[in-house]
Amino acid sequence: MSEIKTLEIPKWGLSMEEGTIAQWLIQEGTQFSKGQEICEIETTKIVNVLEAPFDGLLRKIIANDGDTLVVGGIIAICADAQVSDAEVEAFAQSLGGTPAVTENKAVAAVPEKVDVAQVETKVQAAPKQNSVGNGSKAVTQGGYSIPDELQGYQQSDDIFATPHALKLAEKHNVNLAQITGSGREGRISVQDIQAAVQAAGGSWPDVRHQASTKAAKSKADDSYVLATPVARRLAKQWGINLHDCRASGSRGRVCKEDVEAVYQRENPVQAQHTEYAHPTESAKFTTVAMNGMRKAIAARLQAAKRNAPHFRLTIDLNVESVQVLRQQINSTVPQVKLSINDMLIKAAAAALIKVPQVNVQFDEENQQILQFEQADISVAVAIENGLITPIIKAANCKSLAQISNDMRDLATRAKTGKLAPDEFQGGSFSISNLGMLGIQQFDAIINPPQGAILALGAAEKRAVVENDEVIVRQMVTATLSCDHRVIDGALGAQFLSAFKQFVENPALILV
Repeated sequence: MSEIKTLEIPKWGLSMEEGTIAQWLIQEGTQFSKGQEICEIETTKIVNVLEAPFDGLLRKIIANDGDTLVVGGIIAICADAQVSDAEVEAFAQSLGGTPAVTENKAVAAVPEKVDVAQVETKVQAAPKQNSVGNGSKAVTQGGYSIPDELQGYQQSDDIFATPHALKLAEKHNVNLAQITGSGREGRISVQDIQAAVQAAGGSWPDVRHQASTKAAKSKADDSYVLATPVARRLAKQWGINLHDCRASGSRGRVCKEDVEAVYQRENPVQAQHTEYAHPTESAKFTTVAMNGMRKAIAARLQAAKRNAPHFRLTIDLNVESVQVLRQQINSTVPQVKLSINDMLIKAAAAALIKVPQVNVQFDEENQQILQFEQADISVAVAIENGLITPIIKAANCKSLAQISNDMRDLATRAKTGKLAPDEFQGGSFSISNLGMLGIQQFDAIINPPQGAILALGAAEKRAVVENDEVIVRQMVTATLSCDHRVIDGALGAQFLSAFKQFVENPALILV
């Protein structure tokens, strides 16, 4: 028997739930070898290259450039040349469009290896159902059957769900308030929706075969939807139903930005390449779509601000001694080029070991504090599509030269999308340095599940008082943001005191 194999969206990291095909690197009909680069897949953090897990012949591409699928979603079909096109097509038809339900159980995902002769038999054997088996009313569409008790989609800031889950819930009118999330911090995933619908007697296709599609336009009367006058005029001009818009404005109203977001989603080409005038304003603007990384940043930081009670502590650091040491090392060791950021990372690592209660993550689900033995420091790096935090692992055990080399390598690969998941996921503490941009002082939002983040400003000359005399010193302002659930004010102050000691006495970080 000939075999058919599939290529799927891989799971790169614990938090990855979906991936978008950035571009295919080979075409249909191409013979490839194990380890060969097949396509580029964009996640919420990076763009990674999918390497072939086996030798094969690419017969049919299922997911095209720009398509988004959940982890495990099939993106292509591979088979030897002796397998006919009809057999490949029959196999393809059995994947995406036949989420049939038998005794309230979805047909299992197709395994990597399939007997071609069994494909049509399996598809024909699955009965079609248009309503739930227990007699309750349900909305049925394309294999989705939603019981009454789970119907009634409502947009709410209190709902914490993945973007893909929100999209599907809106499309199929699922009330997410009735569903318990199994993810970190109670986040609702597509799998949670599927489990709840099936447990209530409805049907929901296998999530491994769901590709993102455009939500159906609402035809309900939107005259009673709360909206600003500008938003209502825009919606009328562009033919947008207000039921299809998020309500992010004040007092739960649909605002101008909500309508523009729907316009951009429905007209991506026009929105990205043309300018359109606001009907009530003379200014022109261009709508830019949020990519996956930007959406992930927005979701994570919104969750951090909502769940973690932030408090901040600020301290001024005299960095003259550390600058002298840095210049001395750079001038005497030609192969080493330290930055002040490298020095401050090392000082922070030493302070974390001295005050280990700050070197923590908060396991919110189990209400536990995870205290780490080594200082794995996440360092914020700005890239084209947003922000990423590569990790200097065990920074307390590394020399300044090692930290400098690691930071340069990680930053370079971060900007080219070549980081492995474990190089930017996790970490026990974060540093964000905007000093190179001339920022004197700022507050940073905690990077969950970590307990604290250190914001560093620019090194600049300031007038300070020493022994009742005004003297010019080179100073840096450091602001520590802490999660009050796990770090108290006195503990944060203790960390900053230790950090200041290491920065102003840099010989301590060398021993």
